[in-house]
Amino acid sequence: MSWFIIKRILGSVFTLYIVCTLTFFLMNIVPGGPFLSERTSAQTLERVNAKYGLDKPLMEQYANYMNHLLRGDLGISYKRQGFTVNEIIAEKFPISAKLGIITVFWSILSGLMLGTLAAVKRNKLTDRVIMFVCTIGISVPGFIIGTMLVYIFAERLGWISATAALSSPKQYILPVITLSMQPMSYISRLIRSNMLDVIGQDYIKTARAKGLSSGRIIFKHMMRNTIIPLVTYVGPMTAFIITGGFYVERIFRIPGLGDYFVRSVETRDYPLIMGLTIFLALLIVAANFIVDILYRVVDPRIKLN
Repeated sequence: MSWFIIKRILGSVFTLYIVCTLTFFLMNIVPGGPFLSERTSAQTLERVNAKYGLDKPLMEQYANYMNHLLRGDLGISYKRQGFTVNEIIAEKFPISAKLGIITVFWSILSGLMLGTLAAVKRNKLTDRVIMFVCTIGISVPGFIIGTMLVYIFAERLGWISATAALSSPKQYILPVITLSMQPMSYISRLIRSNMLDVIGQDYIKTARAKGLSSGRIIFKHMMRNTIIPLVTYVGPMTAFIITGGFYVERIFRIPGLGDYFVRSVETRDYPLIMGLTIFLALLIVAANFIVDILYRVVDPRIKLN
């Protein structure tokens, strides 16, 4: 177990190094620069580039950035003057994280309920309706769902404001539904498929022969064996929801980290692009690492080699 953890940590560090290196060079290979769009003279542009070290050779810039990164310094934002990337992440990430955590819990809870209900009512109208909704949730992109929800409930009906400042519970409804639609649908289909495989097992027939209630059979015997594949998906799903809801934050004008990430790409804010990419990659790597450990907790029969 300890050797497995050490190997996973070393692999995670190597993965982050590759992400940092690729992002840095791909970002600088693209023609243009962070200050070319501004109406500045050639002399002013030279001074600005010298101030931020952009006039140095690319390999020297890379070495300097990695040296600062090892000390936990993600640099200073080019566009938001006076703020470091660390400060921007510390300010904006809690907003995205709160929305993401609520979405994760809702996705898992609703996915488990719908998947179980579809399996119990297999081949009936309830099952077909749930699978139809899940197919739409997986097939239709999230930004289309979000736009439709804004149009129906904000523009036409006027029930909820289109701008979600997240200052009240009501403002979480549309962003959470939009962000959870795809993972909820996937979890529902996954739970239904696994539960249908478990229903025909001998131990389920034995439990029924003993006279156990349907609820006890479902939650004590069936759910325990169908939830293991869910663990595989929950880790990356959590990282994606917390860090990947950029389109949701743009649609509902949520002042979170996703909005800054999109704007950093549009304005070529190099330190912010690098810092947010590294931070998001760290979350994904950490989520996958935790999932590998949870395998052993959920099912002690699984050996971590």
